[in-house]
Formats: sequence, structure tokens, C-alpha cells
Amino acid sequence: MSETELDDLVRQAVFGQQAEKNQAHLQIRKLAHQAGIYPASIHNLYQARAEEAVSLDWTAPAINIRCMTHDLAHLIFRVADKLEAGPVIFEIARSEIDYTRQSPQEFSSAILSAAIRAGRPGPVFIQGDHFQLKTAHELETIKDLVREAIEAGFYNIDIDASTLVDYEKESIADQQELNYKMTAILTNYIRSIEQEGITVSVGGEIGHIGGRNSTAEELTAFMDNYQQLLDPGVVGLSKISIQTGTHHGGVVLADGSLAEVAVDFGVLKELSKIGRKYGLGGTVQHGASTLPAGYFRQFPASEAIEIHLATGFQNIILD
Repeated sequence: MSETELDDLVRQAVFGQQAEKNQAHLQIRKLAHQAGIYPASIHNLYQARAEEAVSLDWTAPAINIRCMTHDLAHLIFRVADKLEAGPVIFEIARSEIDYTRQSPQEFSSAILSAAIRAGRPGPVFIQGDHFQLKTAHELETIKDLVREAIEAGFYNIDIDASTLVDYEKESIADQQELNYKMTAILTNYIRSIEQEGITVSVGGEIGHIGGRNSTAEELTAFMDNYQQLLDPGVVGLSKISIQTGTHHGGVVLADGSLAEVAVDFGVLKELSKIGRKYGLGGTVQHGASTLPAGYFRQFPASEAIEIHLATGFQNIILD
């Protein structure tokens, strides 16, 4: 297929009517398969990390792309190949799916077609970020979104029920109750619909980003209760998102500059170590793209398995 023909196919996948989008998505999936490109789960790699079968001193970037998705993903593939980088995850949050009007199918089409354009065979990690419940009543809505995402090739799903943590309750286990219950229900659901031969990488979250820092006691209370609620034989989480002092988008001051943020790297490392006892690959850092460049080398040293990057890339595009 020529570049012009691929351009036309991507345009149809993004701007066409729904029937045209569906047709373009199927064609892109077919072309990707022929080129040895396939949506993949990062679960097995994270499990190897949990078992310390691979080194602990690397962090996978998960990049939220809110616009110009095909073009930016193509550039990321090219740069990653040039740097001989490890795994890179392309993700979009529930909120971003809404306000950017990018359905999971459209996002997947844009990412896979970017891999085709870059001539980059192999696994492509597409992730649903912050599939968040604002209330427990949204459970069925999230289930519908999860199904739609998996059908589109999202084999990595981050469940975020941390918004349901109730710090007014006395015990830590009680504070985390709705969080671990909803996360377990959704994990069981994901396992019931995932394709044979694919173990979707499922992430959980114990600390709402922008809130108070996570603790070892919170992680232990969450995991102890979460694992008890999994159906027999069900594979659990591969990672856990925690709060370390950052905010989504950074803290913007009155003059437009960003406030300095104190990131607790010790929490990342401590909770990663505890998490491995529960089969978790490590901790996940959110709200990081606006941090000073000098901070980034500290995340692999702190055994963070994944770092989420969004606003910084958006700012580059807007600038």
C-alpha cells in the first residue's frame, strides 16, 4: 500500500461515518497482521518483573495522545527505534476518549496505522488509562467501555476506582473497600471476555492522583482484600498506580509557570518491593510529563515499572 493510500485509510478511520470507520479499522487490522504488527498485552513482561526474572532498573513510558494521534505515534515509533528503546505504551483515558472524541476503535486504528507507516513489526501496546468510576453506580458503564476497548485491541486496561476511597472511615481496609471491590469485579469481568491466548494486563490504583501520598499499609490492605475477591484461577493485577506527590498537568501558577513538586521516590521503591510479593510488576507513576527533566532518570532507579506522560506532549503540540 502506498503512503497516499494509507493516508486515505487513516482519514477514513478518523473522519468517516461510522460504517466507513468500521471498514477502515478492519482493513488496518488486516494490513497490520500482514506486516507482523499486532496489538499485545504487556502482562507477561510485567510478571517476569514481579518474579525478578528480568532487571528492575527500567520504566516503560505510557504516552497519552490527545490529538494528531497517527502523526505523533508514527514519530514515537521512529524515535523509539532510533534509540533502540524498550516497550512504549500508547494510551488514552476514559475522560480523554470523551473530550477528544476518539473512540477506542479510532485510537487503535491511528496507532496501528502509525506502526504500519513506520515499518515497525512486532507487538504494539495500546492501553485504556484511568478507566475510572466516579461512583459505584458507573460499574456497568465501565464494563461496556472495557468490552469496547478490548474488541478494539486494547489489551492493557488500567482500572481506577481510587476515586471511591473514603478517608473518612476509620480503618485503612474500610477506606479502600469500594476500591478493591470494584477493581476485583472488573478484573473478573475482563478475564471473562478476553480472547483465548491473551492475558490482558490489568492495573489498579490505590491513591487518587493529586491527593495524599500512598502508603505501604494502603497497598497491603488493598491487595489482601482484592485477591480474596477474585474468582478461582483468575489472574490478578500486573501493576499498581500510586500517589507520590504529583498532579495531572502539574500545578500551574498565576504567571503560567509550573510549581516545583516534591516526588517521593522512596514510596515508589518501597511499594514496588511490597507489590512483587503479590505478583505485581511494580508501581506506576502518574502526572509526570511536566516534571523537570532531571527527575526522569530517578524513576528506573526507584523501580517504577511504568510512567504516564500526557500534558507535556500536548504542550509541545500546542506550542
